[in-house]
Amino acid sequence: MTGVPASASSGSGAKGAGGATPVRGGKLGAAAVNQASLWNVANLLTMVRLLLVPGFVMLLLGNGGYDPAWRSFAWAAFAIAMITDLFDGHLARTYNLVTDFGKIADPIADKAIMGAALICLSWLGDLPWWVTGVILGRELGITLLRFWVIRYGVIPASRGGKMKTLAQGTAVGMYVLALTGPLATLRFWVMGVAVVLTVVTGLDYVKQAVVLRRQGRARERLAAASAEQPAPEPGRETAK
Repeated sequence: MTGVPASASSGSGAKGAGGATPVRGGKLGAAAVNQASLWNVANLLTMVRLLLVPGFVMLLLGNGGYDPAWRSFAWAAFAIAMITDLFDGHLARTYNLVTDFGKIADPIADKAIMGAALICLSWLGDLPWWVTGVILGRELGITLLRFWVIRYGVIPASRGGKMKTLAQGTAVGMYVLALTGPLATLRFWVMGVAVVLTVVTGLDYVKQAVVLRRQGRARERLAAASAEQPAPEPGRETAK
């Protein structure tokens, strides 16, 4: 049995005012579709990143936080989180898998894994606290700016922002590993580049946000002024 009512299969069922045949259990069917769309591959990758955060912290701090083996496992977890970050957004946009859950969870997962790594590294004494403060402060500030201008539009990700993300991920990954010698010196300079890009792109975002808000407010004033203009009286033509 197919489970389809006979009236529906024969086309003789009752129709609504719009001429469309109502589907029995339509609300339940729509809910099932929405529920299924939540479990797409892009959202699953985002969930993996969220679940990796506590595991990453335990690995990084395992055995006192200075065991090279534990640090290597922590680096592997961090690398997986960074790789899934590259793919989930691309998959969601390419295959139309964007959901409200993904819009909220994806940036949370990004900031959670990066924030956890920075705080743990500073707590272990491997990374100065001011570096952690600059990076996390920038991310918090940009998040607040998004809410500040969200009614006027969305500022797209810039090439500098993508470079910043890559530099941060590379630098933090190098600090997670127990590197010595020239590689330890190299990671210092890579982190320096990441901090510079963090500050520069943050200032650029502030500039774009201010311009976007100013343009939006100007459009609102223009629309309000147009609405206040009196309409021409019926039957009276404008003198030429």
